[in-house]
Amino acid sequence: MTEQNKKNLTSSLLQEEIINYSKKTDTSSVGKIISVGDGICTVYGLDKCMLGELVEFEDKTKGMVMNLNEDSVGIVLFSSKNNVCENQIVKRTNEVVKVPVGDEVLGRVIDPLGNPMDGLKKIEYKKYRPIERVAYGVMERKSVTTPLETGIKIIDLMIPIGRGQRELIIGDRQTGKTQIALDTIINQKNKNCYCIYVAIGQKDSSVVRLVEQLKKHDCLSYTTIINAPSSELDPIKYIAPYAGVTIAEEWMEQGKDVLIVYDDLSKHAVSYRTLCLLLKRSVGREAYPGDVFYLHSRLLERSCRLSDDLKGGSITALPIIETQNGDISAYIPTNVISITDGQIFLDTEMFNSNIRPSIDVGLSVSRVGSACQFPCMKKVSKSLKIEIANYNELKAFASFGSDLDKQTAKTLKHGKLITEILKQKPYEPLPFYKMVIEMFCVNSYLLDDMNLDEVQQFIDNLYSHIELEHKDMIEYLIKNKDFDEEFSDKLNKIIKDYYTLRVKED
Repeated sequence: MTEQNKKNLTSSLLQEEIINYSKKTDTSSVGKIISVGDGICTVYGLDKCMLGELVEFEDKTKGMVMNLNEDSVGIVLFSSKNNVCENQIVKRTNEVVKVPVGDEVLGRVIDPLGNPMDGLKKIEYKKYRPIERVAYGVMERKSVTTPLETGIKIIDLMIPIGRGQRELIIGDRQTGKTQIALDTIINQKNKNCYCIYVAIGQKDSSVVRLVEQLKKHDCLSYTTIINAPSSELDPIKYIAPYAGVTIAEEWMEQGKDVLIVYDDLSKHAVSYRTLCLLLKRSVGREAYPGDVFYLHSRLLERSCRLSDDLKGGSITALPIIETQNGDISAYIPTNVISITDGQIFLDTEMFNSNIRPSIDVGLSVSRVGSACQFPCMKKVSKSLKIEIANYNELKAFASFGSDLDKQTAKTLKHGKLITEILKQKPYEPLPFYKMVIEMFCVNSYLLDDMNLDEVQQFIDNLYSHIELEHKDMIEYLIKNKDFDEEFSDKLNKIIKDYYTLRVKED
């Protein structure tokens, strides 16, 4: 629509207003579209509408109020399939945007408004909740002390995540960020934790593959997928994570534990920037609006662990951020890092070197730390970070080709062993007690002289031997989540005897 046409339309609206002034035309709940395009409507009227209010167009299309100007209202559309055009009437609904919540969404793929996208039967919802709400206050929360087991060795041992924590997954494109989130969802099977995966701006084919993997591992029954594909309008992508956390809050308030993955918030920020530019809001750094920090802080602050008086439910958030060339100092990454309780950084060079998951332990941190770790995990991994740091430092030194003393050579051998042990195949999360046994093997220093390609097979065989001959050891770990000196001596003896037996067989 040209500027001249806009002026003519505005002029005609003013003339109509003057003519109808004596009739006291009510513009408080009804408005007329001045312009429409790119999923954005500028509407004259709607004098008493609220920010975030749901409005309805003549063709029953829904929209949300996002701008309250002096003489107009900016509205975003929730559907690209509409017949909205200039001069049409828009009506208030006197309601804010709400999404359906409840157990009906489990096992389903839905859009952010609750419409099914998996081709299955229509969902009959019983309850709706507003997508925006104030997060729970400090006095209503409880400390994060219960672990959320990811099944990924390097995370559970060194970067533990607790139920109610917000842990950022950050890294370049194609470094395995989604894989970490997917493995964590798979590992929640039989652990009384509902899962929500919010796909923001992803390809439909990627979401289909993810759903197939969840079906294959029998994990869809406790998971909900909210899909706002790249082909959809930016308003749909904008509300997607808020819809996800609203569904999660319903379960949290029932005393349940929920894991929610936002994949990814970089695309979410870009969608919000697009909306704000189209709504002609003033821009700041990198063309993002000034409130882009508030965009994600009000979302992630809703993840917490509630106090026992409020039934003790929790929402654990795993937001994903994509970096460019490993630059974690960019605008959006630094924003989200400052909001979350730690980050898991994935390194491109490690990924290309076939070290997977490619987690850089030096740049990764959990600010909740060992407070949410099983005591047995804490004991076997207390020196792991230091050993890896020493190995990485000496590896760089050894690359110059100088002669190495015995202690340096020993440290390098042990570091290589740890790196090999921490490798893990996708879709194969491990229980915590198996990780403990593996770390006992590492700490025994018996495997340092073994060929690296034989190490994992040896540990698998050892675990099968313990499961068959010493099942009481595994049962003890599962029951107590801890071990004493007697247990430690006994397990070390089992490992040493099995290793000696293997050497004799060879």
